Amino acid sequence: MISEESQTTARVATGETQTALNEPDITNELGAKSAIKRNNLIYLLISIGIIALDQITKYLIRANLEYGEIWHITPKFIWITYVRNTGAAFSFSFGSDGLNKMIFITVSIIATIILVYLIMKTKSRLELISYSLILGGAVGNLIDRIFIGSVTDFIWCDFPDVIMRRWPVFNVADSSIVVAITLMIIFTLFFNKQPSEDK
Repeated sequence: MISEESQTTARVATGETQTALNEPDITNELGAKSAIKRNNLIYLLISIGIIALDQITKYLIRANLEYGEIWHITPKFIWITYVRNTGAAFSFSFGSDGLNKMIFITVSIIATIILVYLIMKTKSRLELISYSLILGGAVGNLIDRIFIGSVTDFIWCDFPDVIMRRWPVFNVADSSIVVAITLMIIFTLFFNKQPSEDK
């Protein structure tokens, strides 16, 4: 008969063997997750590029145009102007400058944290690009709100519409956010259809 001590030793040895076999799987899984995070961080370069372009263009506008001045790039379609917006994208506002600043700074900081988390977690390239574009736009306007007190808008277009005479004035950050949302909507509607289940 096998002694109880021998059986106990065998069980311990088996457990150690299983643990040893599982350790490479755990190591590989952690390594894969770390690789995904490192690769995803590269997409933050998109955000940095948007922030840089946004801040440079805003600086040039403030340095070269008087408030309310308009440059007619084309006779009607696109004008360059200089306005200060205490509201959200495309001049959306709650009515009070102080309330706008408090709400939009808070929302922008929360959105920035969430977007960085999503960029670190997602595996979809389209989502990575879209989140990075939105992050760049959110931080670009957040910088204005914190250091200037209002967002510099300067692109004024006359898109075909029946609601307004001209589109609200916007900037590079606003454009980045709109492009990202548009990409996600198009992908969801036309390219992300799940195959129907076989009946």
